[in-house]
Amino acid sequence: MSPVPSGRVHNLINIAAYSVLAAGALYAARQELLIITPAQALNFTLAYAAGTFLLSPDLDLAEGRVDSKRHWGVLGALWVPYGMLFSHRGWSHSWLIGPLTRLLYVALIVALVAGLIRFVAPDAPLPSVPQPVAWKLVAPLLLGYYLSQWLHLIADGVRPDHGLRKGYRKVRGR
Repeated sequence: MSPVPSGRVHNLINIAAYSVLAAGALYAARQELLIITPAQALNFTLAYAAGTFLLSPDLDLAEGRVDSKRHWGVLGALWVPYGMLFSHRGWSHSWLIGPLTRLLYVALIVALVAGLIRFVAPDAPLPSVPQPVAWKLVAPLLLGYYLSQWLHLIADGVRPDHGLRKGYRKVRGR
């Protein structure tokens, strides 16, 4: 197995890919081949940045020194349990479930904090998600986040069927 890139190299790969993608999207929009609203562009960019710098697949190594954990500052300690739950390059490095585990982990932390705030200060106003949630705004969030994750996995040499092959072999009795 070839060596995997460092966190810094992963970040540089994602920044370079974003630059090319943004230039291509801008060109396509100017040629009227693609319609991108400012809100969609912002959602994609924020999710891509969060996936690159805050929610890297390498958070499964959160007991150690991981760039993504350091980017959280003192809150990086919140990722230590995640690192204990997932073995490095296991499910957390799968193409669909891995990124989803990190989103669910963040949702759990937010829910716990909101619950604590409600317990301590029941009348404190908390932000809410506007209803209904528009798919045209959620899709760029998911696309930006998942694309940043997939670029990391590609750089690590992780195939899209990672984790599935092992399960398939178990089912077939190999």
